Amino acid sequence: MGPGMGWFSAPGYWLSRLVFERALGVIYLVAFLVAVNQLRPLVGEHGLLPAPRFLRLVSFWQSPSLFHWRWSDRLAAAASWTGVALAAAVVAGLPQAAPLWASMLVWAALWGLYLSIVNVGQTFYAFGWESLLLEAGFLAVFLGPDRVAPPALAIWLVRWLLFRVEFGAGLIKLRGDPCWRDLTCLRYHHETQPMPNPLSWWFHHLPASLHKVEVLANHVAQLVVPFGLFAPQPVASIAGGLIIVTQGWLVLSGNFSWLNAVTITLATASLDDARLGKVLRITHRHLHASPLWWEGLVITLAVGIAVLSWWPVQNLLGRHRRQRMNYSFNSLHLVNAYGAFGHITKVRYEIVFEGTDDITVTQATVWREYEFKGKPGDPNRRPPQIAPYHLRLDWLMWFAAMSPPDAHPWVLALATRLLENDRPTLALLRSSPFSNAPPTFVRARLYHYRFTTREERRVTRAWWARTEVGEYLPPLTLAARAGR
Repeated sequence: MGPGMGWFSAPGYWLSRLVFERALGVIYLVAFLVAVNQLRPLVGEHGLLPAPRFLRLVSFWQSPSLFHWRWSDRLAAAASWTGVALAAAVVAGLPQAAPLWASMLVWAALWGLYLSIVNVGQTFYAFGWESLLLEAGFLAVFLGPDRVAPPALAIWLVRWLLFRVEFGAGLIKLRGDPCWRDLTCLRYHHETQPMPNPLSWWFHHLPASLHKVEVLANHVAQLVVPFGLFAPQPVASIAGGLIIVTQGWLVLSGNFSWLNAVTITLATASLDDARLGKVLRITHRHLHASPLWWEGLVITLAVGIAVLSWWPVQNLLGRHRRQRMNYSFNSLHLVNAYGAFGHITKVRYEIVFEGTDDITVTQATVWREYEFKGKPGDPNRRPPQIAPYHLRLDWLMWFAAMSPPDAHPWVLALATRLLENDRPTLALLRSSPFSNAPPTFVRARLYHYRFTTREERRVTRAWWARTEVGEYLPPLTLAARAGR
């Protein structure tokens, strides 16, 4: 073992790093494609929450982003496509074959570009998996290319991130909704989760006893198994394997963007090459010694992560019951607090937007529905598989249905864009009933949705049964909006 191959290096995780970097590259590719398709209608110059207006209200240090220099929809698109190209290069293995400094620059650029997007995305980018992807991408900067052994410290830091993701999610459940403690939460969750997938109906109709087994297995996977990540091999590999299996179960049961994909990717850092090599027949290339400047950077990183860990550790172990979930303690989204579904909604509400081309609204007015790509709408439409792609507007519609419209300023902006037949906004939807000319009025109704029973499904072939609750937004017209 030559210079730089002592305590600093972990040659037994060369294959683990390869899998980690390629998988993370795929996720970044998806994330930037989401930005390409959705950034303009959501936060563009004429978006639902315009980024230029937001940038005038915050400083660079409050929300670091290259867009403080200048915002334009074209620049945002260029940044997004640059991210796509860099992520595709990572998937193809190009930076991994490059010199160390070049590999670090590619990962730093991916992190910096995505940070710039997240920090101007406002509500539409306020999800825990954004911070998770950023934190994982920042650690990837220090993992190195194929020609050098991965730093042992960096491998441990990836495991520390995975521990916080899993243990934080487990603790917030125990501290949160009582149904997690009496093992009944999954009687509701498969039906009321933000965006069910094609198998969610079937998961919902599992026997109550199996739902309790699901919850119990979740508690073990998130509160016990993560401690095994810091144990010697093969215990660490077993812990990582169990996390991968439980995350795979979540992938089957619902659409959670790339949350599960990133968690599975992080878990590969606990699998050593002795275990992975039995599955992937890839031989190691000759490994070079680590340069001293890189060792110094990684050590500095480890010290910095240790210092920044004070706040999430306090959040996890404090005696308070108000554990913060998916919270960033700094504007760079490094060393964050994670957690999911501390509270489970027991009843599902959905907002249904409708439009009409009638000149006036009467009792006889015929309203036609807009259909979203992912969220429930037409009861006869099977819930689609979306993840790891992320439909940001659809997710926010789930939150909006649980509170009045004035709590979500973008809802009224959405109604206005529908009245204008705004093409970028309509591209976020599955279908519009007004393809030739805009509607004269738009309104939104609130419905209670539930999965059909087995008998109802057999008779009607519908996946959902819905009951109208009442008005969410009254009939709106552009003339009325202009008069305000």
